[in-house]
Amino acid sequence: MITPRTQGSPLRPFRPDPMLPPGPVPPFRPGPPEPGHTPEPRPAQNPAMAPTRIWFDPRGWPDQLYERLLDRRIVMAHGHLDDHAATRLAAQLLTLDADGTAPIRLEMQNLSAELPAALSVMGVLDVVRGPVTGYVGGRIDGPALGVLAACRHRRAYPNALFVLSEPQVSFDGTVTALASREEQARVMLDELFGRVAEVTGRDVGQVRADARGEKLFSVAEAIAYGLVESQATARGLRGLPGLAGTVGQGGDGGSDGGPGPGDEQPGGDRDRDGEHD
Repeated sequence: MITPRTQGSPLRPFRPDPMLPPGPVPPFRPGPPEPGHTPEPRPAQNPAMAPTRIWFDPRGWPDQLYERLLDRRIVMAHGHLDDHAATRLAAQLLTLDADGTAPIRLEMQNLSAELPAALSVMGVLDVVRGPVTGYVGGRIDGPALGVLAACRHRRAYPNALFVLSEPQVSFDGTVTALASREEQARVMLDELFGRVAEVTGRDVGQVRADARGEKLFSVAEAIAYGLVESQATARGLRGLPGLAGTVGQGGDGGSDGGPGPGDEQPGGDRDRDGEHD
């Protein structure tokens, strides 16, 4: 705690130096070295203390990374899927479809979705000619499960979470408009739950009941329910002890479904991944 000065005279500022001109003191700037004087060399910097650059070219690296993934026919979908994001995702899928019929890998990382946006992507996945394999990482819930159900093959990374829940839809407007939008929402919900029931082989009523209860699935429970076919495993680690989802445990045989480093063209590991018709 700071206490006031009690003894002696109070503190006073220093008197200005009469030899200095009035005004603020200019900053110190070293002048040229004196003739015949050699400045001492600066000590070498310790390499252990040198700063490390994580990204050598941070400008535009996400775009470059996504372009490289698209070259390998891998599409990323993460975060919340609204109308704008669904348009970008549909454009990427249609671009790959125009390039050929090789398999496409759809990465869904921590994905949630609005109901109309999910249905629009589901419609695009229905017309894409090449087989699409959906990979789930993190948490996927609500209408995003419809996007997963629209993929021909479905796999999950370890510790992925699936939440079968009803989407939240809100309306405003006149009574006539509310009745019309409520009917539209009912039709979209029928399409969503019908698609999930189709791929899981379960009754639509059971899917609706599970959605009302916001049922949570682990990877093993999602496989048993039918949401995914298998768990993704590391490439080339066949039968590795302690690795869940290896051969004989419902895994994908040690392949990650993407093109291998020795493939001559994208989708060249179709036979290895089991995605050929």
